[in-house]
Amino acid sequence: MLNVQEIQELIRLIDQTSIEEFKYETSGASISLKKSSTNGQVQPKNIPEQNVSETVAQIESEKASGENTQDASSQKESTVDYDHEIVSPMVGTFYAAPSPEKENFVSIGSKVDKSSVVCIVEAMKLFNEIEAEVEGEIVEILVENGELVEYGQPLFRVSTK
Repeated sequence: MLNVQEIQELIRLIDQTSIEEFKYETSGASISLKKSSTNGQVQPKNIPEQNVSETVAQIESEKASGENTQDASSQKESTVDYDHEIVSPMVGTFYAAPSPEKENFVSIGSKVDKSSVVCIVEAMKLFNEIEAEVEGEIVEILVENGELVEYGQPLFRVSTK
């Protein structure tokens, strides 16, 4: 099931393209987005206003009571000591390994140099190897394999110390 952040990311990505309508279905979840013809922004379709308000209120109450595990994990992640982020040079799909059968290019604790390939970003059937461009150690991986990434989105955090 999609969480609110994933839905917001979908809306933002679709808003940046010429796509007029988007539908996504997965086990137990379905979302349909359609751009408004008046201002070009993506608007949710077929979602009752009351349900959206209830969902937002539930998320806010979870955050206030500290029940949201995602908040706890993001607070934990923000304590990682790093001094460089490897960012995506393009919009595409992130792949951590050269193929599904192979091991990931890097993992947390991996040592990298300037020419080390850390991942692949696939855009329009072109597979682009992304290099570290710094020497150091991978201290955090910020995206999941197969996840859609955007231009400038941080993929890895590196400690060069």
